[in-house]
Amino acid sequence: MSNHTLLVLYGSQTGTAQDTAERIGRQAQRRRMRFRVEALDTYNVANLISESLVVFICATTGQGDPPDNMKKFWRFLFRKSLPADSLCRLDCAVLGLGDSSYPKFNFVAKKLHKRLLQLGANMLQPVGLADDQHDLGPDGVIDPWLLSFWQKTLSVYPPPAGLAPIREEEKLPARYVFHFLDEVPDKQIEHLQTPDNKALPTSLQPFPARVVFNQRVTHPSHFQDVRHIEFDITGSNIQYNAGDVVMMRPCNASEDVEQFCQLLKLDPECYFTLTSTDSSTAAVPARLPQPCSVRFLVEQFLDISAVPRRSFFEVLATFATNELECEKLVEFSSAQGQDSLHSYCNRPRRTALEVLTDFPHTTAELSIDYLLDLFPEIQPRSFSIASSLLQHPDRIQILLAVVKYKTLLLKPRKGLCSSWLASLEPSKGDVYVPLWVKKGSLRFPHDPDSPVIMVGPGTGVAPFRSAIQERAAHGKMANVLFFGCRSESKDFYCRSEWEEKVHAGHMILVTAFSRDQEDKIYVQHRVKEQSKLLWDLIAKKNAFFYIAGNAKQMPTSVCDALKEVFQKEGGISENQAHEMLDAMEKTGRFQSETWS
Repeated sequence: MSNHTLLVLYGSQTGTAQDTAERIGRQAQRRRMRFRVEALDTYNVANLISESLVVFICATTGQGDPPDNMKKFWRFLFRKSLPADSLCRLDCAVLGLGDSSYPKFNFVAKKLHKRLLQLGANMLQPVGLADDQHDLGPDGVIDPWLLSFWQKTLSVYPPPAGLAPIREEEKLPARYVFHFLDEVPDKQIEHLQTPDNKALPTSLQPFPARVVFNQRVTHPSHFQDVRHIEFDITGSNIQYNAGDVVMMRPCNASEDVEQFCQLLKLDPECYFTLTSTDSSTAAVPARLPQPCSVRFLVEQFLDISAVPRRSFFEVLATFATNELECEKLVEFSSAQGQDSLHSYCNRPRRTALEVLTDFPHTTAELSIDYLLDLFPEIQPRSFSIASSLLQHPDRIQILLAVVKYKTLLLKPRKGLCSSWLASLEPSKGDVYVPLWVKKGSLRFPHDPDSPVIMVGPGTGVAPFRSAIQERAAHGKMANVLFFGCRSESKDFYCRSEWEEKVHAGHMILVTAFSRDQEDKIYVQHRVKEQSKLLWDLIAKKNAFFYIAGNAKQMPTSVCDALKEVFQKEGGISENQAHEMLDAMEKTGRFQSETWS
């Protein structure tokens, strides 16, 4: 084993950066190099000055912000007091994971790369900018970037003489070992526990919130099932403001849990303890109780219903003994086979569980110890809070679009979290959902005289319902909402509430029902129509402008419409309108929160 240690640090929001970091760790292991893989916020950043070789893998969230698990690191690294040569002994590289359909594409990776250079670090190669929109997904950039990275790294940090790399088809040691218990432990409590009375709920200790109601708010004939769900947070110590988000981790469907256990010949009622192996630098996941039941592991931890990443096939291929299955798995693991993998997995949205059923011989050979190497942890989902504590004390409400669609596969595809939440029926007995709250990216003005203009089509209206309730309770009445949906009679969310608030003088409502007439009318058309009102509020009364909703064309179309308003009403050029919107964004008077 090499004397040099490669440190792989990742900032991950949805698990992709963590998956890539672990892949680099496996590549280091095959090249006989010592390695450590850590989330940026669990790493003591003060130790960076004594590291020799580091790879940073970082995602960019929504509006160009660093992921939650690298925010502390980010604040430390950008301290003005750090000397310019702090990292002069460090060889490093930065790989960003992004999506070019968002305006701040790979913003975090670019900024980190620049900052490391300012601190004197030696960059082994240019920053890698992986893109979800690439024909082959992020791997279209990651593969060539890693090839170049290893060439550079091994020339500077050569492997030990006489030791050949571990071949791709050979199994690497599992990171953990399962020790099954002969008896069910006494007083085993895996279900939700109410956190310490004074502690705020967190990812590791969420609050079990009772579901108060779960109502469909779209017409029964409408294609999209959208739910208005309320949670009781009495006794949780949770406080939130307009723009904040509620986080929750879904459970796998019971039929999927049963099928998985049957495929792998596991008894869901069995208990085990988990220990790290000698080859692993990873601690046992804190969210798994010790001892833990197989049911808890499969239902609440392993992400068996996600579309598997390439790393899944890399690990699975090392178990294949059947020639046909082996050939296919090796192809899916290779750089050359990524188009085939996309056709097989990503385009039809085939789940990891379905892949196991497609490769029965390989599945039969799987060792239980590799379950955590194969399957990532279920990631938390975030939802904009659609209520205010000032109007709904001790409650959190959300608007949830239930994800369900058809692909080439016979069985309809379902969103894990939305299907799970939609299935909860409080009328049949108490139902609890583990949740916690975090700050969102939208910030609303404290000044009572600042008008607020909000564009929130579809479920994008959720944070604005929270804002309007909060602002109205504080006597802030200068609220303008542009709401868009398909049909006034089918998906006009919160209609009666908006009408009451308009009648009470709490807001102005402008609607766009795209399918209720021959020509489609969207929120951007209404923005142009209301040019006089908007110019008066923005140019003369310092209004704040917000957009929330789907990230496809809507945000760009609304921005273009707003710039047209500036040109028409302000008599300014296209370039000046662009500069005006930029200036609003820099001062926080223009904000957007979009998702794909």
